[in-house]
Amino acid sequence: MHQGRDTKPAVGTAGLLSIRHVVQVSAAGLLLAALWASPARPETQIPETQASEPRIIVAHGYSFYGDLTYPPDFEHFNYVNPDAPKGGEISISWQGTFDSMNPFTRVGRPAYLSSSMYESLLETSEPMGGGGVPADVYGESYGLLAHTVEYPETKDWVIFHMRPEARFSDGTPVTAHDVVFSHNLFLEQGLPSYAQGVGARVTGAEALDDHTVKFTFAEGISRRSLIDQVGSTTVFSQKWYEETGARLDQSRMITSPGSGPYMLDSFEVNRSITYRRNPDYWGRDLPQNRGRHNFDVIRVEYFADGAAAFEGFKTAEYTFRSENNSRQWATGYDFPAVTRGHVVRDELPVGTPPAASGFVFNLGREFLQDRRVREAIALAYNFEWTNQTLQFGLFQQRASFTQGTPLQADGPPEGLELELLQSLGDLVPEEILTQPARMPHTSSVERLVDRSNIRSATRLLNDAGWSIDANGVLRNEAGQRMTIEIPVSSAGSATMEALVETFTQNLQQLGIDARFQRIDAAQYTDRRHNRDYDIIFDQYGAFMDTGTGLHQRYGSEAAEFSLFNPAGLASPLVDAVIDASLMAPSPEERDAALMALDRVLRHEFFMIPAYYNDTVWVAHWDIFARPSDETPPFSTGYMDFWWFNAERAAELRAAGALR
Repeated sequence: MHQGRDTKPAVGTAGLLSIRHVVQVSAAGLLLAALWASPARPETQIPETQASEPRIIVAHGYSFYGDLTYPPDFEHFNYVNPDAPKGGEISISWQGTFDSMNPFTRVGRPAYLSSSMYESLLETSEPMGGGGVPADVYGESYGLLAHTVEYPETKDWVIFHMRPEARFSDGTPVTAHDVVFSHNLFLEQGLPSYAQGVGARVTGAEALDDHTVKFTFAEGISRRSLIDQVGSTTVFSQKWYEETGARLDQSRMITSPGSGPYMLDSFEVNRSITYRRNPDYWGRDLPQNRGRHNFDVIRVEYFADGAAAFEGFKTAEYTFRSENNSRQWATGYDFPAVTRGHVVRDELPVGTPPAASGFVFNLGREFLQDRRVREAIALAYNFEWTNQTLQFGLFQQRASFTQGTPLQADGPPEGLELELLQSLGDLVPEEILTQPARMPHTSSVERLVDRSNIRSATRLLNDAGWSIDANGVLRNEAGQRMTIEIPVSSAGSATMEALVETFTQNLQQLGIDARFQRIDAAQYTDRRHNRDYDIIFDQYGAFMDTGTGLHQRYGSEAAEFSLFNPAGLASPLVDAVIDASLMAPSPEERDAALMALDRVLRHEFFMIPAYYNDTVWVAHWDIFARPSDETPPFSTGYMDFWWFNAERAAELRAAGALR
């Protein structure tokens, strides 16, 4: 995830983000499978079978097309220091409050990193997780609780062979029965979107013995994300849940035992949380864990807002900071610890596209369902002036949902992308086939109000049936005034507040009754979950690969309730392109479909694209080290493969810089 931004996701959704939503592929997707029939790339680790039966793949990890970068006998990931010292503490900050240590609760605000104590059969990308997803490759995962993955070439089922040495933190073994229990627990008590999708796609979960588990999948659907889905599901202790009677969907301050490298040590509600490395962690000697999980302690300090958090960093209340405020990055790092060299700053490049952040329209509002109205409102956002005046010229304007990657759509579609779009018939407007991909408008950098854009916006509103009356108020033909309210979290930065305020000022130039409302973090989370807003500054996850999670973020089936689709976007065209990406038989056709998806999402215009930064801004007290000056492209890894520099820490303590 890109840092160096002037906003961050709403507090309280961290646990929810780890649950993937999946849905069945439509008939359009199945038709595309036939249209795109071509031989798939060969899989790895495929023993011979009878010609009449599908080949069986047996491997130490999984990727959809079977290409694994690391061989079965790899010793460690390439970017780590396998001899990194263990010990010390890293402390970070979080803003807002928490009232639950259960990361999967449907209500309340889960504690930051509370999902990181748990593991899965194939590793996910949790920052404190136990290994598996390397930070130098994309779309590959390696066995964690499972040492071997077995599945037919058709991917109709999968068998995971588990490591018998795996243990929960209470010393009890992790078994196939725990895996099946956890799968069913998510179906019964997890997010409705998860239960709806997974229940339709995963038709069976069976413990073949204590350390072998099999999942079977529905017929007639895409094979994409089936094995990934079940392989990345969090595994809980069945014994603990049955003994305590705890529910997955309820807020609670007690935690079930996890099998990960860190355990909950202590917490003080709304003030701090301490996670401690488990000295008996079962997986510490796995190849993928060498050189990782080097800190004895990871501590999270909570602050009411960004200003308080920054002051806490200056006085070493915590030691590592991912900066998300451009004003502070440009002007705030002039305090004594920086000038003395006790605090260092860095800009770390990242290889993933930035989160698709911007002003999101609530498409459930009737007046915002008119594209002309949305386009008029967008013309009131002046990126150039905002970036120069409020953000010190540190950002670039985002255009794409795959910004800066080879999947970004630019000119008119061609080649495989054009073939795909043409195959969708009347779903695709002519301008998508013949025009370059939509780009954001430009504005004057000299003044906030760009008169030319305001005039263009007024014409669009007039065409849509909205006109300004004698008092300068924008009304429709029924005499109703256009009112827009944009909520802003009090836990956010002053720069974000100023950005939203200046946008509303320009909306008022159009005669709109526009205002922003500053509310506390809990209210903000509540309103965001309930879509109680006209416009909200939020983000969608960018993408570099396909998966059924695209349906949760952008698809129609879960549009009414998905927390990851704040616009409520529901487009048959978007659905069809996602389905095409899921059915793509080769990487080249998958990439063509993803480029088409970027193109059609921009055409749907459900958000005003804002800014992005292609680096991560970090500042830390000079007590940490990392393997080299170059970071892997897909993770900064500061809670993963950095380590504590005890000698430097002693020097800073001797100088009185640290307690």
